[in-house]
Amino acid sequence: MTQGAGQGPAVRTATLRDFRVPPYAQAPIPEQAGAYGIDEEPEGYTPTQRDLPVIGRGGPGDTVQVTVQTEPEPRFANGEGLGPLFVVGDVHGYLDQLIDALAEQGLIDAEGQWAAGNARLWFLGDFTDRGPDGIGVIDLVMRLSAQAAAAGGYCKALMGNHELLLIGARRFGDTPVNSGAGTATFQAAWLLNGGQKSDMDRLQDVHLQWMSRLDAVALEDSHLLTHSDTTAYLDYGSTIEDVNDTIHAILTRNDADECWDVFRKLTKRFAFRDEGGSQAVRDLLEAYGGERIVHGHSPIPYLLGQVGNESSEDGDGGSGPNVEGPHVYADGLAIAMDGGVTMAGKLLVVQLPLQD
Repeated sequence: MTQGAGQGPAVRTATLRDFRVPPYAQAPIPEQAGAYGIDEEPEGYTPTQRDLPVIGRGGPGDTVQVTVQTEPEPRFANGEGLGPLFVVGDVHGYLDQLIDALAEQGLIDAEGQWAAGNARLWFLGDFTDRGPDGIGVIDLVMRLSAQAAAAGGYCKALMGNHELLLIGARRFGDTPVNSGAGTATFQAAWLLNGGQKSDMDRLQDVHLQWMSRLDAVALEDSHLLTHSDTTAYLDYGSTIEDVNDTIHAILTRNDADECWDVFRKLTKRFAFRDEGGSQAVRDLLEAYGGERIVHGHSPIPYLLGQVGNESSEDGDGGSGPNVEGPHVYADGLAIAMDGGVTMAGKLLVVQLPLQD
């Protein structure tokens, strides 16, 4: 049965995966680079999980799926220079699946500690909501960030729409926002989009500070990294620095209506599919650089037209969608990374560039 909005997560037995945050992660983290909706919604629309359509295949925007070949035990250099680049799709509170995926790529060891030397690891956002342990996911990413830096690599993250939603729910609660379509609040939107009471109860100032400092856009090698498959980033600046500075400034001003507008815009999706999708990607690449865009946000099963078994949201069984790897589309210019873990799909951790 699909977990209801606001309900507590299923009880699970504690394991070594239940990490506690060490002392160095209980202080403000240095500034670092870094819901479901529809692409064209009414002004002020509050997106919910039910709004995901089934997308048919064929014709313009037809796509391919890439099966990722991984080394059983990859080795990473510990000397100077840049190590291999990895990206992680939407996690949504599925801590156990994240640990398994990171370990499979050799990025962490059996105790969950950073084991990748000078490798580079980017999370594409959406750490919380829907799944059982969003705060545990954030704690793990914060800890790995410190460990990776000490080893000569780095672990960074982008801001997703669910980070904006959780920040807004804590800061503004039931304060009405100017949605343009009646009364709306961050608290109501958070609950509708899978907000978990256990996450809110465990949310601390250090988590809020860390999320608020995440960047929205980053460029690594020839890859433009974003959370959402939308061109709305262009509304916030003509350069990556402008976009990130503008969104940080909005969060700093702490205005509910301004924060809601950012959340609403970064919840849009599907800008890169079908006819005109490749041009939308090119518009972003022309503004911000890179040769391909890599994003999360829109689950691959919906981009493929698959219908997942949403009764298996714990990811422990059921006939979920068939997700083998990232989804390459828009004339090969876009790579989708949300494997649909909330619908028993797959939590993706892959190395770039893809061997396709």
